Amino acid sequence: MKTDKVILGVIGGLAAGALMGILFAPAKGTKTRKKIKRKSNEYADGIKEKFDSTIDTISNKYDTLKQEGLNLLNDGKSKFEKTRKEIENLEV
Repeated sequence: MKTDKVILGVIGGLAAGALMGILFAPAKGTKTRKKIKRKSNEYADGIKEKFDSTIDTISNKYDTLKQEGLNLLNDGKSKFEKTRKEIENLEV
């Protein structure tokens, strides 16, 4: 969580710095608005890529944990069946 906050802080700082640089640059309003739009799209794309990457990481970890859980469950079932058969053989 701490790393995520640092990353978001850096992204926010970069966005604010870029916006201030664009707003104070000596250019026409239309050019400035185009620059703002372009930069906004670039930052949005960067955030989307980071979000997608995070979702992929979480999804992969979920799949891994799910498979490990299923493996443990199957191992438990096998041991239970083995023990049950051993008990049945003792009773006969």
